[in-house]
Amino acid sequence: MKLIISILVPLLVGAISGLFTSSGVNGWYATANKPWFNPPNWIFAPVWTALCILMGIALFLVWKSEAEKTVKQTAIILFAIQLALNFFWSFIFFKLQLPGWAFAEIILMWIMIFITILWFGKISSAAAWLLVPYISWVSFASVLNYAVWKLN
Repeated sequence: MKLIISILVPLLVGAISGLFTSSGVNGWYATANKPWFNPPNWIFAPVWTALCILMGIALFLVWKSEAEKTVKQTAIILFAIQLALNFFWSFIFFKLQLPGWAFAEIILMWIMIFITILWFGKISSAAAWLLVPYISWVSFASVLNYAVWKLN
């Protein structure tokens, strides 16, 4: 049951933030100037779904671990913070149409993901490694966010 809950949490957050994303992608973002490396819109949903599943498995490995209670709690709180920042990025970027503010927010999110990886690594190296594709994608998204901001 912990595995299912762990996977559902990021998937649900992703699905809810996807509501902001889809309205923005089909709205202002469709006509915004984008850099040459902007991927096709259809790629985002499967990538984010896969990343949310990996995040959920990482969360599960930490949650089920026998690590010291305070270390485990800190790691889970950090995970929740970065997940909340992920949610708010979609809102700021797509719903509010503020790519400059979204860029500042995604940098904070990247930092929190990095810190989460470090804390997950204290508990489970597998959990930490499962977040590497996520921080890699957010790194790309940061560059893309910056480019959209500067081009518009």
